[in-house]
Amino acid sequence: MKNLFDINTSNEIVSRINRLEAATKPLWGKMTVAQMIKHSQAPLLVAFGDMKLKQSLIGVLFGKMAKKKLIAGDGFTKGLPTAKEFIVKDQPDFEMEKQKLISLVQRFQSNGPSGLTQLPHPFFGKLTDDEWDQLEVKHLDHHLNQFGV
Repeated sequence: MKNLFDINTSNEIVSRINRLEAATKPLWGKMTVAQMIKHSQAPLLVAFGDMKLKQSLIGVLFGKMAKKKLIAGDGFTKGLPTAKEFIVKDQPDFEMEKQKLISLVQRFQSNGPSGLTQLPHPFFGKLTDDEWDQLEVKHLDHHLNQFGV
């Protein structure tokens, strides 16, 4: 199981991000590569407590069940719903957002569990350090696979 707190996994994710180009097309979905890179920053910002979102009613009702399925299973599948705050509608600057995402991945690794918020996740509720880690790894992996890297 990959662990984003591990330097090797962090370096692998950064290497995959660096293989993306502004013209990289998705294998599925509607986002451009720049939108995906900006979108992928949001869950990391939530994990750090830099982006604070209230837990949704749907999260209260279904969050624990969804969390178990995502963490125990292979991860994110195509077409899962996302928080409206994570949807990117503009066309961000690819290089700038790419560097921000790399910085956030490196921050996650270097700060370790002590860098994580104690606030509940807005959909999944209270998370352990390992659960935050697995959600971040699987989310990043999902979107990097979406763009073929």
